[in-house]
Amino acid sequence: MKKFYIVANPDKENTKNMQAAIEKYLKAHDAGVSVGKSVSGHGNPYTDPEEVPADTECVITLGGDGTLIQAARDLAGRKLPMIGINLGGLGYLTQTGREGDVKELLDALLEDCYELQERMMLKGCVYRNARPVKESIALNDIVLTRDGDPRVLKLKLYVDGQFLNEFSADGMIVATPTGSTAYNLSAGGPIAQPDGQLMILTPICPHTLTSRTIVFGADSRIRIEIPATNRGSQVAAFDGDTLVRLENGDYIEITKAETVTRVVKLDHRSFLDILKMKMYDA
Repeated sequence: MKKFYIVANPDKENTKNMQAAIEKYLKAHDAGVSVGKSVSGHGNPYTDPEEVPADTECVITLGGDGTLIQAARDLAGRKLPMIGINLGGLGYLTQTGREGDVKELLDALLEDCYELQERMMLKGCVYRNARPVKESIALNDIVLTRDGDPRVLKLKLYVDGQFLNEFSADGMIVATPTGSTAYNLSAGGPIAQPDGQLMILTPICPHTLTSRTIVFGADSRIRIEIPATNRGSQVAAFDGDTLVRLENGDYIEITKAETVTRVVKLDHRSFLDILKMKMYDA
């Protein structure tokens, strides 16, 4: 690789110094580097696809998992390999942290010593009066949850056109394998190998003793409907970023997205090694 684009989260500590060091090192090795515009105080930076040069071979994100996820959503369809340098918390998606050997990471990219993993994404479409009103994609998860009002939600669940159950809960998470270690994990859902092909449906604080996570195949079509008699207010969140408020009678259909996120993998550690390091050795 010789053409790089950097997406940096200015709200993270040491971002400017890390960005400057990466730019200097890559340019010293005859690589082209472009840097996305970002504004501090606004969370994960939005990446304008029009500003990413057509000859870009790799996107390097500086921040946490959220920075990489935002870039993946913004640049969906470009099929650009992405690699993250973690300046945040745990960092399941990112390859190295602020204490890691960044030069070793850059050398591997320059020498093409890496593997590419394709990560499944989700597409969600909100319908009102049987007409689509909003569509978006997610790398981690699509979450239907309460919006301000603390009332419990009533949610009707259909899978491939067949009614499954009506849930009373604070919400519902539909996660990808990549997102299995995010909100899904906090809500008691299972961990999945990140390059797998499946959908994980986990209720949030269900008002029952028997509700459990259900795992569906990647080709399933999940429909979550808000009953007309629902007394609460609700919102659909795509990777915790794009929010769509839902009215009673609305429903959201969630399927596997046509696009994927291509993640650069540099080392030979297995997913289990990474999981052990992040969760048990931290």
